[in-house]
Amino acid sequence: MRLFLLFLIVLGVAGCNDSSSEISDVAVETQDKRSDNTDNEPPVKAVSSLKVGLLPDTQGGGDNVSVHPMEAVLAKLADEGVNIVIPVGDLTDHGTTREFEQWIGIAEKYRDQGIEFLPLMGNHEDSYAYTVEWIENMKDYIPADAVHMSGAEYLDYYVVRDNVLIIALRYYHLPVAFQWIKGVVEQHRDEVDHVVIASHDGLIGAKYGEAREMIVEGIKNDDRLLHQWDDIRAFFSKHDVIWVQGHEHQYQRSVIKAPVGIEATSWIRDDRNYRLPQYTQIMSGNASYKGYEFRYGERELVQAIIQQKMNTMKNGSNAFDANAGLLTFTGQRIDYANWFAEHTVTSNEDGPRELESADWTLLDRFSRTTDRCERLIYPNSIPDSTRPVMVFNPGYRTNECFAADGSVAKLLDGFNNTFNRLESRTRSLGWTQGFSRAESQNDLIRLGYQYLFQFHQRWTPNLNGNNRLIPNMDDISEVYIPETTIDLKEHLTMSWAPAEKDTRSEVMIISGTQGQTGTFSSAYGAPKDIETDSGLPGSQPDGTAKTPVTLPPTATKSWDLEQAVSDTYVVQFDAPRGKNYERLNLGIKTAQGDWAPLTNSQCLVEGAYSSQYLQEPPVRNAGCSDAPLIGYDSNYEGRWWALMNQDAELALVVDD
Repeated sequence: MRLFLLFLIVLGVAGCNDSSSEISDVAVETQDKRSDNTDNEPPVKAVSSLKVGLLPDTQGGGDNVSVHPMEAVLAKLADEGVNIVIPVGDLTDHGTTREFEQWIGIAEKYRDQGIEFLPLMGNHEDSYAYTVEWIENMKDYIPADAVHMSGAEYLDYYVVRDNVLIIALRYYHLPVAFQWIKGVVEQHRDEVDHVVIASHDGLIGAKYGEAREMIVEGIKNDDRLLHQWDDIRAFFSKHDVIWVQGHEHQYQRSVIKAPVGIEATSWIRDDRNYRLPQYTQIMSGNASYKGYEFRYGERELVQAIIQQKMNTMKNGSNAFDANAGLLTFTGQRIDYANWFAEHTVTSNEDGPRELESADWTLLDRFSRTTDRCERLIYPNSIPDSTRPVMVFNPGYRTNECFAADGSVAKLLDGFNNTFNRLESRTRSLGWTQGFSRAESQNDLIRLGYQYLFQFHQRWTPNLNGNNRLIPNMDDISEVYIPETTIDLKEHLTMSWAPAEKDTRSEVMIISGTQGQTGTFSSAYGAPKDIETDSGLPGSQPDGTAKTPVTLPPTATKSWDLEQAVSDTYVVQFDAPRGKNYERLNLGIKTAQGDWAPLTNSQCLVEGAYSSQYLQEPPVRNAGCSDAPLIGYDSNYEGRWWALMNQDAELALVVDD
């Protein structure tokens, strides 16, 4: 197994249907319609790539921009070949002339290299800075062909670049601009494959969040967001929006759930595959001289956190992070990466220190296409009695995922034993009689459970604790959100991409299995040990604390995903019916971009996969004991299966 892991790490680069009888019946029908005319090699078209970088908040304190983190992030993005940079608001601290001069002094040299900027306004550029400084300084950075929302020029605008629609919104403008956003997306939907919406803040925050501020703690009769709450999430899900933001001074990627049945994508008979009713939210991280702790925890009712990292230089955290995020769009494909560099720079006067030659570490990544199946894979720390309820399942098992050429892939087995853990801190919600939407302490609790947190019952368990909202018995104007310990989820996607010149089928991209390594951090970013440190009291569904976990030997407990190894999972790949597969084998795309068989045909295991293989591999031919465990099921024409320990790109290739 050790050589198998090494093999896959060297080769590797880098949704799935929920099981139900109804879906399975339709899946079989779709499978029967697979084309028999698949021997001809498909044409391969060259597709250009668009690289969009994310520059987090750069306010430096006082009348200063944080020049050293900003310079480091832009240099990293330039090294990655970025075409566009989105500064996600709070470019400045006070919106002064001096700050804008500092910001432009750094940005202009990258603009002169051909990088386009799409700046948007944060809360630190509001008021006077908008009518004078913002327009005066940013009108030359906002593209001349940008289309502006009427009445919000230089605040809300969009551009189309290649096959990507990018919409930029000022701070707090989502509910104001949503109807305009709908019109823009619908106008350009047939021209683009991808929609990116960038704003300074978002619906669900780690410290902030419009749902908490405008709805749960909102002002009575201020209902603009409240009345669009379901429609926003449904529309963003339907159009597979990637929402990027700043404001939080920490990194987080999560999925925001849409209400089922309200315009969101779901599985229907005419579709080949199932995409979950959710959209991706990315908090871009930090590029300033301050970091925020994780304050309110996961909003379980509408959110599942996939990756998060804080660094605050206090309470056990010894550094800040600078983050560089990059979205690469190639046809229908998206490749995303976020890197961080730790540093102890607290002002421009400190000098660049560690940032002068920043040590960038890969923190997060995913690869997927618009033609995909997906599932949320929960950590294997859920109490046994909870697993049959709702969708909480730590197993790598999916329904069939169908390619346009008739290929079919699915995951058969494996468990998510390697996961990250983090803590939040206790915070409060408040209300004021006659002013707030809430009319009592109980009403505030009701709003919290209606819009953000999962109310705990046996049939609706909360994995982060059985009391997510607690009344303050000494002050009826407050409700506590107690600190808790959260185990992160994996967003598993199985995407189909066009065949390449060296493949004899479309390409299956498996992503999301290799994104967590067993890290554990406090709400402030201080490191903890998931194998020895208990979680916070009340963090389990029964009110006890999450206990230490035993990680697999492959878990690195490092933030560096370049060294990450996923838990073993089993993938099955079926050739299109009618394919002449006698000279074919299941292949993997290598780190060099070439294609190679996962193993030679002499080492293929004959027969169907058995769950016993996860613990005890079968007897194989001499010389094959250290080869990857790959099988061919001759009971079904053109079916391979493989034990994997990484995200991967798989396809049928000609056997050597």
